[in-house]
Amino acid sequence: MTETFTTGSASAEKVSFFDDPATGLHAIIVIHSTALGPAAGGCRFWSYAQKDDAIADASRLAEGMTYKNALAGLPFGGGKAVIMRPEGEFDREALFKAFGRAVDSLGGNYITAEDVGTHVSDMQAVRSVTRHVAGLPSDGSHAGGDPSPWTALGVFLSLRHAVERRLGGKLAGRTVAVQGVGNVGMELCRLLHQDGAHLVVADGSAERAAKAAHLYGAVVVRPEDVLSADVDVVAPCALGAVLNERSIENLKAKVVCGAANNQLAVPEDGRRLAGRGILYAPDYLVNAGGIINVVAEKMGEASAAVDERVCRIPERLAAVLDAAEASGEGPNFVADAMARAIVADARPQARRVA
Repeated sequence: MTETFTTGSASAEKVSFFDDPATGLHAIIVIHSTALGPAAGGCRFWSYAQKDDAIADASRLAEGMTYKNALAGLPFGGGKAVIMRPEGEFDREALFKAFGRAVDSLGGNYITAEDVGTHVSDMQAVRSVTRHVAGLPSDGSHAGGDPSPWTALGVFLSLRHAVERRLGGKLAGRTVAVQGVGNVGMELCRLLHQDGAHLVVADGSAERAAKAAHLYGAVVVRPEDVLSADVDVVAPCALGAVLNERSIENLKAKVVCGAANNQLAVPEDGRRLAGRGILYAPDYLVNAGGIINVVAEKMGEASAAVDERVCRIPERLAAVLDAAEASGEGPNFVADAMARAIVADARPQARRVA
């Protein structure tokens, strides 16, 4: 295992690289900020074309976690890990144990959990070599387990608020296009269907899309067509940077509210959405349910505490949207400013939870 790092950069406190030839591990852990506490954020397991792409993804995701944790009122800073998926055959358990040793070497300054491409079983492998991990099975009395249902719940409640605010009336009878029906997207489909919404879905996996059609009566469209579908709401629940100058121009929806991180290709895209009269719910604000569950797990709290905090996400969204309307600024800029102010006001010695 080798580690190299840089510190004190303009965008992150620490960037660490870990390579373990025996298992094929190539991981990047970015600690963006520890002003509020240890950096917390999931581990993404993905096939990247090159190392620079993985570094850029980790860096952007880590910054988003700082803002997410700040707005959610959590005693954690922001961090993220990405693992470059090895080509060919590999021992998954051994690889995640090697990743766990990498996490442990940071001494509790970074706490990991699930993200895109990782599962509870992966975090159990990590836990076998470090305690600085969450997303583990719950014992029934405390928070824990897969955080994705909590992520989906926060997005659903926020989406319902956004529809009432922008379109008037209830969610029932409205049509929502869900881009990506993995763990979070599928659970969001269930909640939307339960509330009477009509569904349009797209996914790179035909099997997952077909499952959503079977379970929830969703109409399946090609991935390249989902953002421009004739719907009321678009819910990006796959990877980031899907909202750009071109895709925004083709949007027919009046609300964008989804679980994917970093949905805007560039910050200016928030202004483009506002200019077209499209309500954009900042992604890291509405998808905070998962990290809320992770924090409750690390603090030994009950699931009831998670439910209470997740149900307050629409209140924070309302505050951001109110401020955006008053200032004429895009909601993403308002949310960023609020989060940065919280971090700037943090005590020099933040609470440590590890």
